[in-house]
Amino acid sequence: MWRGLYTAATGMISEQNRTAVIANNLANANTTGYKRDRAIDEEFNPMLIRRINDTKKIAVTDFKEFSLDRRAPVVGTLGLGSYTAEIATDAAQGNMMTTGNPLDVAISGNGYFEVQTPQGIRYTRNGNFYRQQDGTIVTSLGQPVLDTRGRRIQIPQDVVDVIIGSKGEIYGGGGQIGQLGFVEFDDRRAVLKQGDSLYFAQEGAQPRPATGEIYQGILERSNSNVVNEMVELINNHRVYEANSKAVTSQDTLLDRAVNEVGRVS
Repeated sequence: MWRGLYTAATGMISEQNRTAVIANNLANANTTGYKRDRAIDEEFNPMLIRRINDTKKIAVTDFKEFSLDRRAPVVGTLGLGSYTAEIATDAAQGNMMTTGNPLDVAISGNGYFEVQTPQGIRYTRNGNFYRQQDGTIVTSLGQPVLDTRGRRIQIPQDVVDVIIGSKGEIYGGGGQIGQLGFVEFDDRRAVLKQGDSLYFAQEGAQPRPATGEIYQGILERSNSNVVNEMVELINNHRVYEANSKAVTSQDTLLDRAVNEVGRVS
């Protein structure tokens, strides 16, 4: 019965983690460039169960002057519950939304923009950029957007109309001003979420020029679907409730075993 309590409790913990992930997806349903997360569960290694006191020698074989020690027969395997093995990011493309703002850019396909933060270079798919008074292009949080050489991009004061090409080339005033740092990684798991639509590269991960394309005057919406997330949240609640009832049942049986079955007359 103790094992049943632990097994059901691990299921409740897994569903709590999944609820937190779904809630975060719902909260970011309108966040530009957000990629939804998924909680990946795995089962603990099951325990092999055998019957006890069934290892006596077979009488027939003894009569024929050879003996065979039987191993205890297998009853089956006992599940030991589950755990959250990974929070995986769904990299599916989000829908595009036209804004008309010349500094709004969206990525179609693979790729990230490079930005400078107090923690170092970070990566984002949120292309909602702004132009400061000194001409520096920054994110909505005021973080400078970097070019292909890791430098800040500044638009001259006399440049009014800005054109951004499919690979991040920035044109204005009759010539090219710079080029957005637009990179990708060989393995999508090379970057992990930091928060505020930012990703950081894991140790040893090296960026390379992105194969995706950039569209000007457009933003990529979150790939989190509110309806799907709500359906998953309801299903998650039912699974959690089932595990909760299993815990209650196991506790009731344990109470009876201790206070009724084990009572000495």
